[in-house]
Amino acid sequence: MKILIVEDEAKLARTLKQGLEQAGFVVDTADNGADGFDLASEGSYDVIVLDWMLPEMDGLTVCRNLRRQENLNTPILMLTAKNQVDDKTEGLDNGADDYLSKPFAFSELVARIKALARRKDKPLSTILKTDGLMINPQTMEASRYGQRINLTKKELALLEYLVKHKGQIVTKEQIITHVWPHDTDILPNTVEAYIGFLRKKIDKPFPNQIKLIETVRGFGYKIKHV
Repeated sequence: MKILIVEDEAKLARTLKQGLEQAGFVVDTADNGADGFDLASEGSYDVIVLDWMLPEMDGLTVCRNLRRQENLNTPILMLTAKNQVDDKTEGLDNGADDYLSKPFAFSELVARIKALARRKDKPLSTILKTDGLMINPQTMEASRYGQRINLTKKELALLEYLVKHKGQIVTKEQIITHVWPHDTDILPNTVEAYIGFLRKKIDKPFPNQIKLIETVRGFGYKIKHV
């Protein structure tokens, strides 16, 4: 799951990024509203955590402008020191999906992010399944036909993205955009390497079952829809 944090308080942004990455998320950050709007407009995030008071473009304006874009329905969590009912109403009226007042417990932030992501990826069940493969992004666990598969955080993020788009061809560029942070210099060969790691873990140990990861030459990869 990929998260965008738009927060100009450097220490808080750094703390949130570290905590969310430890919880298994891929995280990008922006320290002003203009940069946050540009990143959010790419549509590659599962949830946007958006501060209200930002330089260059305030969070309310960012939220309002994002909601004017067609086909961009990324859930937005407003994160702010404002805690009056009228402030919350204003944020929700301008397109925010949820609201969390500072100071807050990190565990509550994580719970709200997960809830918003579930709302976006209906049905509400967080368990992803296909041909004996089961992924629980909440617990960061995976198995196939009941056999536990030990995956790194990056392998799990890649597999989750492929399964969410099962039956669809995804390019290396799409994988890089959704699985790695925005400011990471990733080459297409790195994607090939991680696809190889996944095949060794979810296909090779099951020689009598169909191979889930398919290479579509000249285009990318897909998980077979079975």
